[in-house]
Amino acid sequence: MLASSTVMVAPNKEFASTTRRFIMTMPIAAHFGFQITDIGPGFLEITQPYRHELSYSDGIFQAGAVGTLADFAGAGACVTMLPEGWGGATADYTIKLLAPATGENLVARGRLIQFGRTLSVAAAEVYSVRDHEEVLCATALITARIFPKAGATS
Repeated sequence: MLASSTVMVAPNKEFASTTRRFIMTMPIAAHFGFQITDIGPGFLEITQPYRHELSYSDGIFQAGAVGTLADFAGAGACVTMLPEGWGGATADYTIKLLAPATGENLVARGRLIQFGRTLSVAAAEVYSVRDHEEVLCATALITARIFPKAGATS
């Protein structure tokens, strides 16, 4: 397990651009219109502006949208640590909704908990932001399956 003080070093020197490309080429990323606003080895932050299409009621993000952001942030934190030529996909995630997701945007921050050869685990917190004030609205635990892409070496 990774200690909170552990400094992670991504095995792929191009991890930031590889992770951005991996996530932002997915059609759902374009559909949601979110942005990757911070990235580091074992860490990913996504910001989602409020959109009526993602709400369940005027001004409140729908739970599915909150869960999707948590999933992307957590799985993306795992992706930052992939060797070149490897891929990942969510195997499972659990989300706990803690407060209404209201505000101008959501910020989801994913962090790697444990990186494994076949499965990795991450956590994500989702904050609703109004007038620059963040309120924790959800927390999630994400498991990602790790695999070599065709032709990659381990």
